[in-house]
Amino acid sequence: MHHPGPPRFATVGESVELAPRQPDPGMAAEWRLVERPATSTAALGDGPVCHLEPDVPGVYRAAVTAPDGTHEQVVRAFPSITETARFSVTAEDFDCDGGTDDLTVADRAIVIGTFNDFTMGTHWAERDGDEWVIETDLPPGTHHAIFSFDGSFESTATDEVTVEGPGRPRVELTGETVNGDFVVSADARAAPSGSEPEVEFYLDGRDALEESAVTIDGDELRVPHEALPEMARVHAVAVAERHSVADTLVVERDSGTGNATAGGTVPVTRPADPPAWAGDATIYEIFVRSFAGETVDTTFEAIERRVPYIESLGVDVVWLTPIQASPTRHGYHITDFFDTATDLGTRDEFESLVDRLHDAGIRVVFDLVINHSSRDHPAFQLHRAGVPEYADYYERIPASQDVSDIDWAGEDAPGYYFNWTRIPNLNYDSLAVRRWMLDVVDEWRDVVDGFRCDVAWGVPHGFWKEVRERVKADDPEFLLLDETVPRDAAFAENEFDVHYDTDLFDTLRDIGTGEEPASALFEALDATAEHGYPDRTAHMRYVDNHDEDRYLDECGAASLRAAVGATFTLPGTPMVYAGQERGVEQQRGTMRWHDGDNALTDFHRRLVALRADHGALRAPEVHPVPHTVETGDPDSVVAYERTDGDEMLVVVLHFGEGTATVSLDTPVGDTDLLSGNPVGSGGAVEVGDVVVVPAEIDS
Repeated sequence: MHHPGPPRFATVGESVELAPRQPDPGMAAEWRLVERPATSTAALGDGPVCHLEPDVPGVYRAAVTAPDGTHEQVVRAFPSITETARFSVTAEDFDCDGGTDDLTVADRAIVIGTFNDFTMGTHWAERDGDEWVIETDLPPGTHHAIFSFDGSFESTATDEVTVEGPGRPRVELTGETVNGDFVVSADARAAPSGSEPEVEFYLDGRDALEESAVTIDGDELRVPHEALPEMARVHAVAVAERHSVADTLVVERDSGTGNATAGGTVPVTRPADPPAWAGDATIYEIFVRSFAGETVDTTFEAIERRVPYIESLGVDVVWLTPIQASPTRHGYHITDFFDTATDLGTRDEFESLVDRLHDAGIRVVFDLVINHSSRDHPAFQLHRAGVPEYADYYERIPASQDVSDIDWAGEDAPGYYFNWTRIPNLNYDSLAVRRWMLDVVDEWRDVVDGFRCDVAWGVPHGFWKEVRERVKADDPEFLLLDETVPRDAAFAENEFDVHYDTDLFDTLRDIGTGEEPASALFEALDATAEHGYPDRTAHMRYVDNHDEDRYLDECGAASLRAAVGATFTLPGTPMVYAGQERGVEQQRGTMRWHDGDNALTDFHRRLVALRADHGALRAPEVHPVPHTVETGDPDSVVAYERTDGDEMLVVVLHFGEGTATVSLDTPVGDTDLLSGNPVGSGGAVEVGDVVVVPAEIDS
C-alpha cells in the first residue's frame, strides 16, 4: 500500500517530507494540497516526494495519487516558539595545538554543529570585530554551537545559549470497553515548565473508521463497537504552548466474533512502546576491529571464540559497529550495503557469530548506516559521473555553499555533514533511494534482533516511521536504537524504542571533571520530561562510546566507577562500550586482554548482576535521599532511592578520591549489596565509589 502513513505533527516553518510508502523506482506519484488554513499560502512542489512547510497554524491535507489510488496525508501544524540566539567565539576560545595566530586573519569560521536545528557544517559564522558570530532561531532549551576554523575537529571552539520557555507536554492513551463503546482516554501531562495541555485526537487515513462514528469529549474519544473496522489507529497529541510527541493506540477487532472478543473487550496494542525486554537489558558495544587483541586480526570467527567472555559479563545485547563492506577501520563508510567486509569474514561466518550469541542468550544489534554511503560506493561514482539513472541518488548543493577544498565534478557539490566529505548524504527525496534503503533493511532484519541507526537525525522522520512499521509487523520484539545527538523527542513518535541520553552522558562528564556537583545528575534526568519524551520511552545510559574520548582518559579512574554505577542504578538501559570494563584509555583502542584491569571487569560484572537481580534498580522513579557528607567533598557525593513494590534500595555514589563518610536520613542496612562488604556503623555509610544498601519502606 502506497499510503504515506499516519498523521504528521509539526510546527510552523518546519519542513515535513511527504512520500508514498512501498516505493517502486520510477512509479508515478503526484501530490496536491487539498486543504490548508484560510490564511496560508503554503504549496507543494513537484515530484513523488514533496515537502510541506506550514506557514500558519492549522490542519493541512495533502493527497497523493499513486498506482493503487489516491491517499491523504494530514499534517497538523502548531505555533512555533523560537527565539533568535546569538552564538559567538573569539580566537582565544579555539582549542588549537598550533596556537591562534592564523585564526586572527580569518574572516569566517564554519559552524560544524548548531545543535537542535542541525546546521551541521553548512553555515558560516561571519567575523564581527574580534568575534565570529552566527544567529539562528531556536526553540526553548540549552543549545551548543561548535565553531571550526578549518572545517575539521582539530581546532574548535564552543558557545552555549539557553532559550527560555516551556518544555513539551506529554500524553499517553489507554483504551477500554464501556457500555458497548470502545473508549480511548488521554492522560495529558504538562511539561515541568509549561501550562496544562488540552488533547487533540486524530484518526488514521489508512483505516476504515469513519469520523462520523466517533465522539470526542475533551480527553476522551468514544466509538461504538459495531462501528469499529477490523483495525483502527487512534493518534493524540497534548497541546499547550508547545505540542507533545503523539501517542498511538491500535484497536483490532476480532474478526471471528464480529465486533469484539467473547468477553466484550477489544484487543489494543501500543505500537510506539519499546519491547518489554529492552528495559531489563544491558547492551555491550563492540568496536569490531579492535576487539580481538594486539596481534590478532578481528574477524567474525575471532569474536565468536570470545563469546564466553561476553557471556561471563552477563550482558543481554551485543551491538556490533558496522560489519558491511567498507574501506575504513570504523566501518561507517559503506561500499556495499548487502555484504560483509572481507577482512571480517563471510556472510555465513557472520551468521554463525549471531547464532553463537543467540545460543548464549544474547541478542544482536546491527549498526544500520543509511544516512550516507562511502564516496567510493559505485552508486556515488556513477552519480558524480553523470549517469542519468543515478542523478537523484545523493543530495546536491550549490557549489557556492560547499566548504570543502575539493574540486567536485560538475557545477554542484554533494550534501554532507560536518567535514565528512567522504560520506555524502543519500537523497531521500528519491523513490529509488527509499526503495534501496528499504531493501537494505529487509536484507538484515531477519538475521539480527535490532538496529542501532547511525546518524538517525539525518534521515527523514517519515522514512523511520515506515521502517518501524515494516520491521515490527513481523517481529514486535525487534529493537530500534537511535543515534540522535543531541536528544530530540520527535524520534520517539512511532520511530525508535531506545534513545541516546546525551544529557546524562554530558553531565557525568561534567561531574567527573569537577565542573558540576554530583547532584547535577538529577537535572539531567529531569531533562527527559522537559524534552517531552513519553514515560514509556527507553533511554540508553552510557559513559563511553566509540565516538567519544574515554571517560577514564578524560575524567580519571577515581570517578569512572561512580559514573558507571550511575548508568546501572538509574532508570534506563545501561550500555558498556567494550574496553570500558578492561581499562582501555583510547577511544577506539585495542581491547586489553592480557594486561586489562580485572578488578574493574569484576566491578562491571557485579553491577550487571545486581541490576538483573533487583527490580528496584530498573524501576522508573528516582528520588533524592537527604544526606550529610561527614568526610570528603560534598559536591562529589549523591544519594538516591530506588523502589519497586516492597523493595527499596538506597544508592550512594562518590566521584572523588578515597573514601567519603556519608550520613543518610533514611535508615539503611549495614551491608553493601554490590560488594557484599559492611558499609559502616552508627548510621554512616563509607563509600569509595558505589554503595547500594537496602532500606525500609514506610508502612
